[in-house]
Amino acid sequence: MPSQDEKDSVRLDSMSEVKDMQSPSSNFSSGLPSPATASASKKFQLSAAMVIPLWICLSSSVIIYNNYLYNTLNFKYPVFTVTWHLTFAAIGTRVLQRTTNLLDGAKDVKMTRDMFIRSILPIGLLFSGSLILSNTAYLYLSVSYIQMLKAFTPVSILLISWVFRISEPSRKLALIVLMISAGVALASQGELRFSATGFIVQCLAVAFEASRLVMIEILLQGIKMNPLVSLHYYAPVCAVINLVALPLTEGLAPFYELARVGPLVLISNAAVAFLLNVAAVFLVSVSGGLVLTLAGVFKDILLITGSVLLFGSIVTPLQVFGYSIALGGLVLYKTATKPTAK
Repeated sequence: MPSQDEKDSVRLDSMSEVKDMQSPSSNFSSGLPSPATASASKKFQLSAAMVIPLWICLSSSVIIYNNYLYNTLNFKYPVFTVTWHLTFAAIGTRVLQRTTNLLDGAKDVKMTRDMFIRSILPIGLLFSGSLILSNTAYLYLSVSYIQMLKAFTPVSILLISWVFRISEPSRKLALIVLMISAGVALASQGELRFSATGFIVQCLAVAFEASRLVMIEILLQGIKMNPLVSLHYYAPVCAVINLVALPLTEGLAPFYELARVGPLVLISNAAVAFLLNVAAVFLVSVSGGLVLTLAGVFKDILLITGSVLLFGSIVTPLQVFGYSIALGGLVLYKTATKPTAK
């Protein structure tokens, strides 16, 4: 019989989808896709050695590109950017549905009006909030520090799942929660360019994302959707929600800046984010849960290193120590429960 920890692991693994457009949040160590196999991608025989580096490259590129857009090009309009990404994704998934078999899984989803109102819409609201908040955080915090704060996402998922009684607390998981929390706290203590506003915004982004994943488990239990199929349903909903929020938050200001930034930057930025979701379909078919976790850890380390080299972020020894503890907790969670290695 599986232990309670193993049951919790299976439940929580089923909640981990790719979060990307990617709001650089995703991440989704936190933004990792579910290890559930995507049936559409089985038709393509790609090895993990090919897919994992591609996913790491695209995931890192989205975050670095967005940070470049906001802080180097000074296009500080995260609501517009997320809305554009979602609109691009809504169109892109429909083109792929007509021209490829990557969205064949959408045929297995029986979408009804009741399901849309009770499940897709509330999850879409949380998704929009997560994307906007996680992008806004890059206006205040460094790439490196945000990656450290994202390590708290699995803890948030556990805490919320305990509140909703999706899983039961255990001493082992509680110790891992404390380990990750202590590591993130030390990393925060060592941050030299700390912004209270940015910290609160990123924490809210983590809370929204964790709530989204838990709500998926509650409202869409038993419905299998790979990252592209999920994007196919959520992108239009989130785009409309963001279009409503756009005039109330940023107004017409981003439209006046479009000529300065240029269509090439905007189109390529959205295209990289969309390609990340395509890569995620193949990733979930070639990698087990532990491999995904380790790939996410490696990606985060590369991002922090890239942030230091490209943007001049300062990482202190205390942050390195704290983040190492948090990453150790993430890996320990996967190894302490039942890993689904291929």
